[in-house]
Amino acid sequence: MTAKPAASRLDSPDAVALLGALAQPTRLEIFKLLMRYRPHGLAAGDIGRLLAVAHNTLSSHLASLEQVGLLASRREGRHIIFAAQASRADALLVFLSEACCTEAPAACAPQRSVVPARREYVASDRPLRVLVVCTGNSARSIMAEAVLNREGLGRIEAFSAGSRPQEAPHPLALGLLGELGYDVGAMRSKSWDEFLGADAPELDLVITICDDAAEATCPSFPGVPMRVHWGLDDPAATAGPDSARRAAFVQSYRDLTARVSAFVNLPFEHMRLQDLQPVMAAIGRMDGATQKSLATAA
Repeated sequence: MTAKPAASRLDSPDAVALLGALAQPTRLEIFKLLMRYRPHGLAAGDIGRLLAVAHNTLSSHLASLEQVGLLASRREGRHIIFAAQASRADALLVFLSEACCTEAPAACAPQRSVVPARREYVASDRPLRVLVVCTGNSARSIMAEAVLNREGLGRIEAFSAGSRPQEAPHPLALGLLGELGYDVGAMRSKSWDEFLGADAPELDLVITICDDAAEATCPSFPGVPMRVHWGLDDPAATAGPDSARRAAFVQSYRDLTARVSAFVNLPFEHMRLQDLQPVMAAIGRMDGATQKSLATAA
């Protein structure tokens, strides 16, 4: 479907069409994801994997967004790549600020995200080593490890551990990751003690992902220059029928991929620690953050 050309200014029918396209939760998540991957975009299969959306459902949402010009598509080999059209979103913000803003013009001006667009990079022989920590190392941290290693594309080497690890990763976490194409054969729940010994890998960043693991009992990992908290609710604590429990894992996965996609698109190889820390804190405030995470990141 041909994308509608971008326009510097919108009329009311145009604005209504854009708002209507974004008024559906999955379409909004698709557009937010692709804004983090602009200007390059993502293949349709990668969008579906990162958002855990079925192909047939995804296709209709992509078509709706492309029809109003919020996305543009191109073919690269066997893949169709979809890219966000930031100018259309900017035009919508301008329309809303001019039509609805009651503050001074400067207060209504569109605010740019602290997370920049994706940048080109050169693969490093020394990837950034990240340890994701939670209590049981069975659900959130396992999923985060998988997504970081895949999305990091060689720039990141991720591990996960727990303060009181379960005997094995949660079957719903492994099942979801397996369905989405991740290799889960070697995944296991493990203690953070494995990362405290003399033979442990040298770490650059520790991300605590559950509130319990962020408490003062979390050990001081030797030589780690930065620690951040990305608190998310535990999907394994969800009760009820299987459908509700699976939905909790899917939502947790989506919240994690949102954070990871923001993180991996940072030029962190060239950022000073004092500049990277507040950006990582801002990522921790994304949708789904626990109250403790919001307080920690403030």
